[in-house]
Amino acid sequence: MTSIFLSAGESSGDHYGADLIEHLRQRRPDASFFGLCGAQMTAAQCEPIVRAETVAHMGITEVVRHAPHIYSQFRKLKQAITVRKPALAVLIDFPDVNFRLAKHCHAMGVPVLWLVSPQLWAWKKRRIRWVQRWVTKMLVIFPFEEQFYRERGVDAEFIGHPLADLPMPATTRGQFAQQHSLDANRQWIALLPGSRAREFGLHFPTMRQAATLLGAHYQFIVPIANTLDFARYSAMVRDAGFTPTDDARAAMLHARASIVASGTATVQAALMGNPFVIVYKMSTLSYRVARALVTVRFAGMPNLIAGRQIVPELLQADFTPRNVVETLRPLLADSPQRQQMLLALQDLRRTLTTRTQALPNAASNAENEIAMARAASAALLLLPR
Repeated sequence: MTSIFLSAGESSGDHYGADLIEHLRQRRPDASFFGLCGAQMTAAQCEPIVRAETVAHMGITEVVRHAPHIYSQFRKLKQAITVRKPALAVLIDFPDVNFRLAKHCHAMGVPVLWLVSPQLWAWKKRRIRWVQRWVTKMLVIFPFEEQFYRERGVDAEFIGHPLADLPMPATTRGQFAQQHSLDANRQWIALLPGSRAREFGLHFPTMRQAATLLGAHYQFIVPIANTLDFARYSAMVRDAGFTPTDDARAAMLHARASIVASGTATVQAALMGNPFVIVYKMSTLSYRVARALVTVRFAGMPNLIAGRQIVPELLQADFTPRNVVETLRPLLADSPQRQQMLLALQDLRRTLTTRTQALPNAASNAENEIAMARAASAALLLLPR
């Protein structure tokens, strides 16, 4: 039996990992999977040596505070790799843990396939030497990343963004309203505080205050990431008078506009064609360190991909209820700002759509599975014959 180690510590990575497992299982039925898993990967029959929600912390000071626990979980993963010696390791984003796992896998002679690049082109560029030493192949989801790595001697391939090839949610506005007891005749605003508990705690109170300023004639939907305890966080959302959901894509598709914490959800919002505002807050120390290290102009991926600001960003001290309301209001109206953003988001979707050339051994895959089929093809090439 072929054993494959996977590591994904965040909601988006858990989604990609589960899709990749399904593609690999179709083509290597003998494969078994284990590693750092969230709910979706576990449901796809990846054995969780460590659960993702136990290590999903953010920021420099936050990670330091949880360091003993994180290190103990990391040792469990290293031990599992040492004992089982998998045929392949697939590491998905989550660089603070995955770089250490890459080093250990390399030392064990295990090929390392990295899916979803850490943002080395934005900050911590010195880490590129770790990629050069320990990573066998990088699979990147933004077009400019392929050239960035190849210029530095790393085998890299742009596979397209997995979210770009997904079909639009089939749930109609009326169906979504009925499922969530919403009024289909009113305007909805989606609030996405983040996929980590710390992010939710830092962002949701300000979003709640902004919602109060916007007024009771709007209804507010709060998608809850699968890395969070849905029962606990949905209770918090209902206490605020808002509607919780586990379907972020449908919520953003049918919302008039959204307030989105910086991260993968900003790419989801862009692909849904949903006008939105990017927000983010972290501890003061983490923010100061990040400001000193980051070398790019924007925080949000849609703006980085576009090379210009197409989505407003409210970061740290600028992320206040009043600023959110003043920035969001033009996007709720039939305004020039809304129309400009809608056009820019259409261009962004075209940029992220995967290339359409046929894949070796993957001709039967539907269009919305192309990115993960590419990833599976790369993984299969690294497996022993």
